[in-house]
Amino acid sequence: MLGPILFFVFAVAAIAGALGMLIARNPVTSALWLILTMFSVAGLYLTMNASFISVVQVLVYAGAIMVLFIFVIMLLNLAELPKPEKMDWRRGIAFVLGVGVLAQLAYVVSAALDVLPSPAALEAAGQNGSAANLAKELFTRYAMPLEVIGVLLLVATVGAVMIAKRRFV
Repeated sequence: MLGPILFFVFAVAAIAGALGMLIARNPVTSALWLILTMFSVAGLYLTMNASFISVVQVLVYAGAIMVLFIFVIMLLNLAELPKPEKMDWRRGIAFVLGVGVLAQLAYVVSAALDVLPSPAALEAAGQNGSAANLAKELFTRYAMPLEVIGVLLLVATVGAVMIAKRRFV
């Protein structure tokens, strides 16, 4: 009984963190909200018996990547974003309701076409989510995408440092 409750709590925290990241005016505050979202996603993985992915989520994303983001934000010396004009609350409510109706429509269509995935058994999820199986898939089938993402992150970091260096010279 505790599993579904924790899943709901982590899901609400992840959504709140994502909204906080979008609404925050200060880039550093926005990055901290994103860290909350990353920790909440790690909690979601824990409730689904994927402990290895949860630990990797905390170490890689909430740890290393977010430290890099905060470092680049502080290196670029970004100021607080300008305040937008007053937002109409009716547009916000209409957007939320529209997304809700779209989600319900997508669920009904996917259920009618019988394309919804069946939930995995806990034993199968524990075996498929093991470190050995993930490493085998990552370094055989997904080796090229892993390398491409690594190169993209390196290029983005070098580009941010070059932009910041040009500003200070």
